[in-house]
Amino acid sequence: MVNDEVVLLDFCPSMFGMRLRIALAEKEVKYEFKEGDLWKKSHLLLEMNPIHKKVPVLIHNGKPICESIIGVEYIEEVWKDKIPLLPSDPYERAQARFWADYINKKVNL
Repeated sequence: MVNDEVVLLDFCPSMFGMRLRIALAEKEVKYEFKEGDLWKKSHLLLEMNPIHKKVPVLIHNGKPICESIIGVEYIEEVWKDKIPLLPSDPYERAQARFWADYINKKVNL
């Protein structure tokens, strides 16, 4: 999509934001990075994620996508014409999802 405006509200050390940064890089999607302050929430963050009030938030053409896993799935669906993030083989996809889930649960101890 040529006229896409993509903004990532994130905090650089965030491993949750890293998911989105990796997915955007793999899909070669250009985006504007806006670093958030975890203690002093910006007006943009509060407007884009009024429920959780946290980063990362992917903003695509002015519409917010909150939560990193949902954002990665969104990136895969919107830019499906680019390199896929998951293998085409169902077994290999299941294995990739297993390891992503495993890491997610270990990080969220």
